[in-house]
Amino acid sequence: MPKNTSLAPIFLLAFALGGCSLTPSYQRPEAPITEHWRADTNPQAVAGHALDWQAFIVDPQLRRLVGIALANNRSLRQSLLDIEQARAQYRIQRADRVPNLAGTATGTRQRVPADLSNGISTQVSSYQVGLTLPEYELDLFGRVKSLSEAAVEQYLATEAAARAAQVAMVAEVNQAYLTYAGAQQRLELVQRTLASREQSLSLTSQRRTAGTATALDYQEALGLVEQSRAELEVTLREQKQAFNALVLLLGTPDAASTIPAEPREQLRLLQGVAPGAPSELLEHRPDILAAEHRLKARNADIGAARAAFFPRISLTGTYGTSSEELSGLFQGGSRSWSFVPTLSLPIFDAGRNRANLDLAEVRRDSAVAEYEGSIQTAFREVADALAARDTLQREESARRALAATSTQALKLARARYEGGVDDHLRYLDAQRSSFVNELAVIETATQRQIALVSLFRSLGGGWAGSAEPAR
Repeated sequence: MPKNTSLAPIFLLAFALGGCSLTPSYQRPEAPITEHWRADTNPQAVAGHALDWQAFIVDPQLRRLVGIALANNRSLRQSLLDIEQARAQYRIQRADRVPNLAGTATGTRQRVPADLSNGISTQVSSYQVGLTLPEYELDLFGRVKSLSEAAVEQYLATEAAARAAQVAMVAEVNQAYLTYAGAQQRLELVQRTLASREQSLSLTSQRRTAGTATALDYQEALGLVEQSRAELEVTLREQKQAFNALVLLLGTPDAASTIPAEPREQLRLLQGVAPGAPSELLEHRPDILAAEHRLKARNADIGAARAAFFPRISLTGTYGTSSEELSGLFQGGSRSWSFVPTLSLPIFDAGRNRANLDLAEVRRDSAVAEYEGSIQTAFREVADALAARDTLQREESARRALAATSTQALKLARARYEGGVDDHLRYLDAQRSSFVNELAVIETATQRQIALVSLFRSLGGGWAGSAEPAR
């Protein structure tokens, strides 16, 4: 053996032979959705997935609350930690594709008894310093590469799932804030209505004393006052519960102080949100992207399972210097090396490899079903959000017109009652109708804005994805 022998040719051979892959070529399953949405879309509207959440939220108060929740919510923080865990797992798996070197230094001193060394006891010393190549598999059939590809796809799936969690958090804060603002509006309406009915009760009491109103009129007016008081407690409870839900989402100790006591009456969300084409869901919705990455990971598992049927070649080796004396480690002639290639060929494994391949194929088929199911779910959610947005917009217009009519009718009914033209029953009905219609306007307006949030979320939320890791 020439004196300049080293492990460099071994490393070159390892890189040269790492080659063929038994992983099936990936083909994206055909999306089980139609090419167009049923609802007509305003051509001037902006596609939801092209919007950043900060552009979607117009209200600066709401935008600030969403930022606080993204920075502090515990559930979202767990999702981000899952990304770090998946990234570390991928880096561990990727390291198996590159030979590792370790510096070693060993020393041994041993006494051999006389009956084992021709009647003379001896002491043997051995010292060694050098580089060690731990067991490294030549990836001739792509087993290690397939495992690495599965790990990176799992990492990308986790990252996409975290983006989905971020989008969901934005939507949940929006919905909680809109629910809180709607409850606050209802509370203000009930308080105004209670004050108005108390005035009406006082007027009826005066008319009863004067003999122009009956005891029945007084009891009916009193009943309306008590009904408003009960409604006030119900609305107050809903307002406090909505406030508490928003505090929980924000996740900070001082969250209560950051929420406005009286949300401002202004435009809160961008109104012109369009769905784009159904096929764009596959490229922008995070949960669909996560499902596809999981499908690719299961596809790579098949390659690793197939490679298990073929021989595996592993290399181990050392290169350094050895001596019986510590002082002689670096003297001339002390160089030492070892090279141990190992060939492992599966002969009998009781069907383990076949079962592992079957399991990998079943998991791949299951991932296909999950991927297609996520697409169908996304399609339905967008379709439902479009239907809700369009119908609620028309319903809100109709209810506002109805509320305006009821308000005018209430003014006329009160004037006619006070003038003695109509009886108290008609005035009572006008009061009830006006309150119910104004309440319906607030409810419908809140639901319409929540429908916009649902549409934005179902389109993927416009959350820009981060770059893929180097493979």
